Amino acid sequence: MTTPHRVEDELLDVVDEHDRVIGPEKRGLIHARRLRHRAVHVLVFNAKGQLFLQRRAKTKDTFPDRWDSSCSGHVDTGEEYLQCAVRELGEELGLLGMAPDALELLFKIDSREQTGQEFVHVYRTEHDGPFTLHPTEISRGEFFETTEVTRQISENADDFAPAFTLLWSMLQSASGLEPRG
Repeated sequence: MTTPHRVEDELLDVVDEHDRVIGPEKRGLIHARRLRHRAVHVLVFNAKGQLFLQRRAKTKDTFPDRWDSSCSGHVDTGEEYLQCAVRELGEELGLLGMAPDALELLFKIDSREQTGQEFVHVYRTEHDGPFTLHPTEISRGEFFETTEVTRQISENADDFAPAFTLLWSMLQSASGLEPRG
């Protein structure tokens, strides 16, 4: 008989202040001790330039029922950032077999409080859907005009995961990285 998978038992790489791997540790302990680790966020835009956002499931251990990037997730032990982004697109949105070259690395975010001590690589890709949303990860999702995302964050930032509000702000202020649409 197999033991049910517990998310807090997932192994992730703990990293130092320069994003160099120190060694593996359980996710639950990493979060409890606020250790540095790695994550990805992927922004999926459609052909009209609208951004797909996910509403995190109410059962999520962090920031339940808040709007977040199209997909995001922890980089597993031994996994590279880009591999993780491709895997998360498949797991969360049902976009299986996405070619790695279909993702564009926009920027990197250093570990900080707002990211939960995660070093984050932020990617962009285009897809019009449909998506198959993972029910234990995402309660719903929809496309938004980028101006609407900015307006909603300015009016009610608490309705969004903190890492997303940070990356959205960075995306808007970075030279040449304005949201398209």
